[in-house]
Amino acid sequence: MTPSPPARSAPQHPHRITLADFRAAAREVLPATAFDYLEGGAADERTVRWNAEAYERLALLPRVLTGTSGVDTRRTLYGTELPSPIVLAPTASHGLFHPEAEAATVRGAAATGALTTVSTFSTLTLEEIGAAATGPWWFQLYVQRDRALTEELVHRAREAGAGACVVTVDTPVTGLRERDLRNGFALPSHGTPANLASPGGPSAGSSTGAPGSTHQGIHDPRIDPAVGWSDLERLRTVSGLPVLAKGIVRPDDARRAAEAGIGVWMSNHGGRNLDTATAPLATLPAVADAVAGRVPIVVDGGIRRGTDVVKALALGADAVALGRPYVWGLAVDGADGVSATLRALHRETELALALLGAPDLASLTPDLVGPAW
Repeated sequence: MTPSPPARSAPQHPHRITLADFRAAAREVLPATAFDYLEGGAADERTVRWNAEAYERLALLPRVLTGTSGVDTRRTLYGTELPSPIVLAPTASHGLFHPEAEAATVRGAAATGALTTVSTFSTLTLEEIGAAATGPWWFQLYVQRDRALTEELVHRAREAGAGACVVTVDTPVTGLRERDLRNGFALPSHGTPANLASPGGPSAGSSTGAPGSTHQGIHDPRIDPAVGWSDLERLRTVSGLPVLAKGIVRPDDARRAAEAGIGVWMSNHGGRNLDTATAPLATLPAVADAVAGRVPIVVDGGIRRGTDVVKALALGADAVALGRPYVWGLAVDGADGVSATLRALHRETELALALLGAPDLASLTPDLVGPAW
């Protein structure tokens, strides 16, 4: 069963001011199967819940009488100054949510100065996305069994303007996406990945794009399950780009990445792979200690409020990444919807900084965070 393209007129929401408001609007606009594909996690979806609950279990301990008259949210990542520490995580198949697909996403992000991370499984080609992008973007890579194709993808991304390569390391196999299995979901033509549309590339039923593929066994015939540290080091050499490993939650893995000069992207794939995997926020302080400032740390998973952003940064993250929320905006109002979600979260982050007595991101220190009970 495949959904029809989403409707283009969102219900009227004059007070759409939070990420939750955009989620509600997206649910009304999108076919149920597409919404489930976006929202669903693995198995019982405990990790999806834990990602958000990890932030709820922490309280903020604001400073007062600091004489702070303004806040500065700027953050520099690999030499690129960004107005905010909020970046866009890679999500697949934007054509499933809006006819302009990733072109709308990168335009919406650029309107706020935000950095976009483009998925290997984008609906548009890397060249089309690069042509539409007026702001910074990174390329997310699933290492292919065909290593020549892998290097070709990285070279194409760099030529199209990508500033870094984010290698997903937590997906040797795809998780048990039960919502998609029950829905009989397969990617329709307007969501099919474009960058691998060649012999050996994924079909609409690819398990990396959606469960229920035609191949047998747990492994995808294209995605290499045996990626090692040497592969990341080689990618950094052949690409000439900074490389980040996306999917780290353990301090020992983070230490090894930092020792190799590989950036750390803390993630459990939005709870979509291994159910009951820990929330990244739970291990962030230990990971920050292991990294010791040698490479950037990006954290995703469960961030829905500006207070979540400042908690993650106070505990050691350099930036946070949004996945589902900006896709809600994309579904509701294309590029403008992406911009609106980012502006809403940025405003909340500014307010949180001001109320914490923190004039800038460097002022976000661990003593500002404690247990909620």
